[in-house]
Amino acid sequence: MPSDRSPGLVEAVRALAAGEVTSRQLVADCLARIEATQDSLNAFRIVRRSAALAEAEAADRELAAGGRRPLLGVPVAVKDDTDVAGEPTAFGCPGDFPPAAEDGEAVRRLRAAGAVIIGKTNTCELGQWPFTEGPAFGATRNPWQPRHTPGGSSGGSAAAVAAGLVPAALGSDGAGSVRIPASWTHLVGIKPQRGRISTWPHGESFQGITVNGTLARTVADAALLLDAASGNHPRDPHRPRPLTVSEAIGRDPGRLRIALSLKPPFTALPARLWPGVRARVLDVAERLAAAGHTVEEADPPYGQIGLTFVPRATAGIAERVREVPAPGLLDPRTLEAARLGRLLGGAPLRAARRAETALRHRIGGFFASYDAVLAPTTAAPPPRVGALLGLGPFATDRAMIAACPYAWPWNVLGWPGVNVPAGFVDGLPVGAQLLGPADSEPLLVSVAARLEADLRWHERWPPAAVAATDPSAA
Repeated sequence: MPSDRSPGLVEAVRALAAGEVTSRQLVADCLARIEATQDSLNAFRIVRRSAALAEAEAADRELAAGGRRPLLGVPVAVKDDTDVAGEPTAFGCPGDFPPAAEDGEAVRRLRAAGAVIIGKTNTCELGQWPFTEGPAFGATRNPWQPRHTPGGSSGGSAAAVAAGLVPAALGSDGAGSVRIPASWTHLVGIKPQRGRISTWPHGESFQGITVNGTLARTVADAALLLDAASGNHPRDPHRPRPLTVSEAIGRDPGRLRIALSLKPPFTALPARLWPGVRARVLDVAERLAAAGHTVEEADPPYGQIGLTFVPRATAGIAERVREVPAPGLLDPRTLEAARLGRLLGGAPLRAARRAETALRHRIGGFFASYDAVLAPTTAAPPPRVGALLGLGPFATDRAMIAACPYAWPWNVLGWPGVNVPAGFVDGLPVGAQLLGPADSEPLLVSVAARLEADLRWHERWPPAAVAATDPSAA
């Protein structure tokens, strides 16, 4: 098993159970890869070297005694918006954050499954933007082309998995923040049903639009991590019926009716699908049609769904800003978003929350005619590092909407979506997303797994040059 790249999650579980490798060896290899690439990729905010090695040794003792748990001894990373006991949760912000008193519910469940938490990955400030950079930690770079961003806000998790530093990672998705970086780093990214993976201690993260999800190189790895992290805190407000998503791997989804939706949902600012991205998504559509599915162009009846997104997103930012120890250190765009959130946090927010039921009913009716939607994950390939960093609030919103107009409606609805790698445009990865109604993770995963068996995207790796300490040289 080569030490320059992490094995996948499923393979690591198998090798540990067979005694072919120890957890300490896997963890030590991960730590070495992280150290070798931190100057070039900058994927991690916190690396738990001593703690992870100690946890690995405990896992090895349990394995030697015959213990078996779903992820026993396997190293995984989590995004730095998720509490890990004893570590600060800075969520991309500058300042002196106290260590968390206890694990968030998702991390608690990963530990219960036996996972070793190797570290916490970088994310942009309060997860607002589709890039991962800022004064608190610098710039996280794309393993495929380090002059470009891996996306955001789960960019550190995506970079770590795409470069083979770790087998898989937890991220979060409030407007595409799992699916966008998965698209831009050639990964599978699962945004599950709201409540599938708890966001506790935030029962409703960002007014319910943000969920925890998984990033991995294969569908099976992403599904395994999803199953291990799934479940609820007793006080969670959203508790979908339990599912074992991994069971859908290898399952025949049947002959499906798939809507190919290329039109961006309504936005107040212009968005145009790049021809190269369109071509790659059409390639995926052709593969699905060749597999026997009926694929035809049709767009869900989104209407003006964006009017319900903005109050929830900005009110959520205002809530998080109140928790930051040094708000004066925050990006001016964050403070402006928080100001807007305070203005919209009364009647507009209540109206936005009430509108969700009607939106689900209207868009849910679309699934009487179709089983799933295939859409671009982004409208463009990943931009260069720094391209959005110094912009003002309006220019940032304009650039975000131009690049990423497709992902956010499913956050309003709270329904599942899966990014699958769709190929490359000018050497940069792009993706397509499979979208479904409530509790459709097994269907989407079964379709994604069939695509993976056809397209074999997991066999392609970024160039080894990303380990160079000078990013501009790669």
